Amino acid sequence: MTTESTENKNNAELTPEEIAAQEIIAQAEEQVEEQHEHAHEVISEEQERINELELALVAAQATVADQKDSVIRAKAEVDNVRRRAAQDVEKARKFALEKFAGEMLTTVDNLERALQSIDKDDESNKSIIEGIELTYQGLLASLEKFSIKAVDPQDQPFNPELHQAMSMQEVEGVAPNTVIAVMQKGYELNGRLIRPAMVMVSKAAPSVDTSA
Repeated sequence: MTTESTENKNNAELTPEEIAAQEIIAQAEEQVEEQHEHAHEVISEEQERINELELALVAAQATVADQKDSVIRAKAEVDNVRRRAAQDVEKARKFALEKFAGEMLTTVDNLERALQSIDKDDESNKSIIEGIELTYQGLLASLEKFSIKAVDPQDQPFNPELHQAMSMQEVEGVAPNTVIAVMQKGYELNGRLIRPAMVMVSKAAPSVDTSA
């Protein structure tokens, strides 16, 4: 006997209510299967969307990282430009002050020589001396405003970094390498030497050979 005949025979044995119930169950199973397939399709579409969003997020993060690096590099370059500009301005300012100081120091030297050479005992020179002295003091005050100060090492130990020895002389009672005369004062600008002092330095007495 075939399967179909068996089913027909079984169906013939069922009541109409049982047959209707089986049909409802079969329809329900078909609907469940269809919903399962539809749900699987929906899940696949959502997963694809999630994958697309994840790829877009990775690309966006990479773009942000690149832009952040660009901003950091640009800021560093701007800082370097500002620093170089500040250094250039500072160099220009120092150069201008050194040039100014060089011009003024010549005038200071001339005024000092005038005060040293003029006859202070002659009453007729009194007003001239006062005028030179006022000019001299005013010029020194102006130089100090620009942090230009004199280096006057009289009676101090000789310092080759600040002084230029023009001659050496033996002086009794004076320790060797002592500045015994300042022929021209030196000057510093903001603590940096711009002209060494020209000086005369003491030297040691020659040793006496007592072995003879």
